[in-house]
Amino acid sequence: MVGIIDYNAGNIKSVERALSYLKAPYILSKNPADLKDTDRLIFPGDGEAAYAMEQIGLLGFDSFIRDRAAQGTPILGICIGAQIVFDWSEEGDTKCLGLIKGKIRHFSSLWKERHPDEEEHKERAMLSNSLKVPHMGWNDVTFCNGGTRLCNGIADGSNFYFVHSYVIQPDDSDVIKGYADYGAMVPSIVEQKNITVCQFHPEKSGEPGLKILRNFVQGEAQC
Repeated sequence: MVGIIDYNAGNIKSVERALSYLKAPYILSKNPADLKDTDRLIFPGDGEAAYAMEQIGLLGFDSFIRDRAAQGTPILGICIGAQIVFDWSEEGDTKCLGLIKGKIRHFSSLWKERHPDEEEHKERAMLSNSLKVPHMGWNDVTFCNGGTRLCNGIADGSNFYFVHSYVIQPDDSDVIKGYADYGAMVPSIVEQKNITVCQFHPEKSGEPGLKILRNFVQGEAQC
């Protein structure tokens, strides 16, 4: 049984529809107690890091997620759920869950480091390479560092759907299992032990995304 963590961060219905299409049984709840007996967890979400962490704390999911991660429960993070498993987000100077070592940086911050004489670019500004922020739309993902079994049956370079302004920056580059090119390397699949996160939305990415979810619910969650 799959548990879907609902912490008022959106992006729930599309995940539900994808699991229903796959005929995968699931429980959706805002109450950690309802999900305590699930075999694996999906941690989705859209929106802003500080708000997401606030809701997680109010609902008691912070300790629940940490405990289940420590127990070895397979966890799949999606979008904001992929970001806040790290230590800290530049968005709102937010302390996050700290399950994987690393930071979350805005595209403009990464770009500015490469162009220190330029003015800082804000949300939706055009960067010097003519790419817009947020990174929104389809982008191919290259597998690396041995990939992950969640991507079994998916061709390298397959397209996935992205909507984000912040970029995962893990301390250990070996945990990056797939990346996109959007003016810089964008870690798109990160995996450490029982935790796998996708910066893109597999539930909105057609057959390749559904294959990731199918592999996850069928137990292909660890390297």
